[in-house]
Amino acid sequence: MTPPRLLALVLLALVGAAADAAPERPNIVLIVADDLGYADVGFQGAEDIATPHLDALAAGGVRCTDGYSSHPFCSPMRAGFLTGRYQQRFGYVSNVPYAPQNDFIGLAKRETTVAQRLQGRGYVTAAIGKWHLGASHSYHPLRRGFDHHYGFLGGGHDYFEVDLSKPVHEGYKDALQRDGQPEGLDGYLTDRLSDAAVEFIDARAGGERPFFLYLAYNAPHTPLQAPDEWLAKCAHIDDPKRRTYAAMVAAMDAGIGRVLGQLEESGVRERTLVAFLSDNGGPEKSNASDNGPLRGQKGDVFEGGVRVPLVVSMPAVLKAGETYREPVNSIDISCTALALAGVPIEGRPEFDGVNLIPFFKGERAGPPHRELFWRKGDGEGWAVRSGKWKLLQMKGFDPALFDLSGDVGEAENIAKAHPDVVSELLAAYSAWDADNMEMQFPSYREYHEELGEVYREMIGR
Repeated sequence: MTPPRLLALVLLALVGAAADAAPERPNIVLIVADDLGYADVGFQGAEDIATPHLDALAAGGVRCTDGYSSHPFCSPMRAGFLTGRYQQRFGYVSNVPYAPQNDFIGLAKRETTVAQRLQGRGYVTAAIGKWHLGASHSYHPLRRGFDHHYGFLGGGHDYFEVDLSKPVHEGYKDALQRDGQPEGLDGYLTDRLSDAAVEFIDARAGGERPFFLYLAYNAPHTPLQAPDEWLAKCAHIDDPKRRTYAAMVAAMDAGIGRVLGQLEESGVRERTLVAFLSDNGGPEKSNASDNGPLRGQKGDVFEGGVRVPLVVSMPAVLKAGETYREPVNSIDISCTALALAGVPIEGRPEFDGVNLIPFFKGERAGPPHRELFWRKGDGEGWAVRSGKWKLLQMKGFDPALFDLSGDVGEAENIAKAHPDVVSELLAAYSAWDADNMEMQFPSYREYHEELGEVYREMIGR
């Protein structure tokens, strides 16, 4: 019989060995730009906008040429991004209105966020910047898995001003919030968001718990506003609208550089997953963004509405300077973060995203997804991509088929030449959509129009 003391020593050694073998939980920094054009950063070919820090991030990690947002505009994309699943699964397909008194409109409370899952793994979590997932108390970031919050709850914000003297549609001049307390704005909002991110990382340096930072800039979303110093640096751009847009992108790039610098200074960069992407394609007409060779813009299911700049970097795990050409989705980024933190992803029906690390490292062959899907509203526009093929349909038109391998601009509809491909992709889309919910709340425009009608009836006009 083994003596009790010897047995205890053996068990202790086994526990120690298991602890040594357990993978270290990485820090996670997910950075989202707002309405950034596909061709508006250096690593995507921009020549008139300098983005040295994002270019360095791309050079030090994996650039995804066929990176996609799961939705062609703001709020639904964020709902998918922070749950790791298609937002259509829970009927989140419209931009949530800014309605602080409405406790029924926001990211469904039955949905578990990435932040909540990471909290369960011992992470300290922070949301900085744009929220846009419900403005009432019960949808607040502090109640959806984040330990810390700094930013604003609506879909956008003025970059220089806070005004509490009157109600403001969409909250563009509402007070900022820091951990639930209102706060003014001193300086340029993009800089203040970068400050908060740097401060959060610095405070975590040397801590025993890993951290998760969700840094959601509102740049370069309208209103087009930039500091004079950045406008001066973009003086080579003749078009004043494009010049301001470029200055906003450059200021954001500088802030991201400070965030990456703080990770280095804190000694945690090697073991930190950093991902950068835009929430959707650029709205070229409204903010002078440029989607390059892609057709369409924000709000479209054409490539210009959903294909986005996307970079993933983790020096201890991923090789520098890699280019990945298979289609990947924004929800894959959050699922990759969860997998690295030890949250089981594979085969779990609550996730639509996958862990991209084995694909990036060449440990798994083939594409991460057989198909990728998009659907606006209750079906006024939808698309499915499988390999080189993309089928899309706008309400009132027949389905259009494109071969993206030679027609990334979606110029030639070849549906009639490939009826078998059309039938196959249509069946795939129908099967996917059968598991989705109908729209759960009106768009912000419909919501405020309804409120306006109620008001007009009340005052007899």
